[in-house]
Amino acid sequence: MTDRKLALEAWESLFRAQHELFTEMNTDFEGSDLAQAEYDVLLTVTRSPDMTARLRDVTANMLISQPSVSRLVDRMVSRGLVEKAPDPEDGRGALITATDAGAREFRSLATVHGRSIAERMSVLEDSELKTLRDLAEKLRGR
Repeated sequence: MTDRKLALEAWESLFRAQHELFTEMNTDFEGSDLAQAEYDVLLTVTRSPDMTARLRDVTANMLISQPSVSRLVDRMVSRGLVEKAPDPEDGRGALITATDAGAREFRSLATVHGRSIAERMSVLEDSELKTLRDLAEKLRGR
């Protein structure tokens, strides 16, 4: 049986570490044309085949509600970062595709943000990073 006190201590430590790292990494987005939420959309889209993802998959990777994601994507369409089209396999769904401009903006910021993440995570050994990744995946039910 799991030790309840230890579980609470582990959760608090994980939560605080995530919050502190997230706050520090917000500086990566200063001076960028992309907001962090837009970056998150483009992260999912550009990693998908043909840089196209279903809106429901984008939403599943976001920490905001589906209506908020839809509004965000619509703003990104108007800015020329992504295109939105009906999903031919799901009449209620939509496909989101990164434009060349959106992919360029993403790659430009991803270089800076990736370097920042690697720097902050470098306090851990590779074996610790693998353990952290595996534990986080286990907590997420994967």
